[in-house]
Amino acid sequence: MTTAEASRHAVSRLHTKYCDHGLLHGAYQPRRDRHLPSNMYGDMGVKLVQHAKRTQNLAHLPPYQAELVRAVTREVRDLDKDVKDLLEPFQGSFDPSADQAVACTLLVNHLSMRRNKRCLLAYHRTRTDKLEELVWNGSDVVDLSGQQVRDSSAANGAPTAGEASTSSLSPQEEEYVRQYSDLLAAYKGQWTDIDLTGSLEPPRDLFIDVRVLKDAGEIQTEYGAITLTKNSQFYVRQGDVERLIAQGYLQKLG
Repeated sequence: MTTAEASRHAVSRLHTKYCDHGLLHGAYQPRRDRHLPSNMYGDMGVKLVQHAKRTQNLAHLPPYQAELVRAVTREVRDLDKDVKDLLEPFQGSFDPSADQAVACTLLVNHLSMRRNKRCLLAYHRTRTDKLEELVWNGSDVVDLSGQQVRDSSAANGAPTAGEASTSSLSPQEEEYVRQYSDLLAAYKGQWTDIDLTGSLEPPRDLFIDVRVLKDAGEIQTEYGAITLTKNSQFYVRQGDVERLIAQGYLQKLG
């Protein structure tokens, strides 16, 4: 069999196999996620990359796409099972030059698995970078993500149901944020006189007017303790409240 004939044979086998599994002509659906729309085989990996691209241009972190991640992971498992089924009759003695059609099929499956893996890695790396950026900016990431979900639900007129729907982070991301914050706190502890997460731009005014957006309790400043209650206003040293402004507790006026 010539190389051209082997390639045509491989394409024919792939077409037959994917049609049998409903993977062509927009018929693919994950086994358990039947509520997802029909997709061409591999399209869900593209959707993850599109979500990652959109995340790079947002100031906040959108909800974690758990359903898509599970579907892409399941595609990889299905492809791996197909590879094992193709190689099983050869009992470990497969010769690519002797059966080029099977070799081509194996190559396509292998490249598809690698592509899905890269899509998964790109999606999670983008979200990790955004989480680290928020932590360095002094934001309370877990509280901020929960507030975003609550605001979105209120805007849509749909109340949140249960703890699982009150955060835009996955449980693994919440744990990552906690551990990364602990590492950052330990690192900053070596430089007690320097706020490593503070703004690199010098303040224009030493003292500023601020409004309290949500209760923050009592804080200690250079000039004594003040109690931050919602809707109250204060004239304070900017260096004492920069972190609270970044975390969304205070709003700078003027």
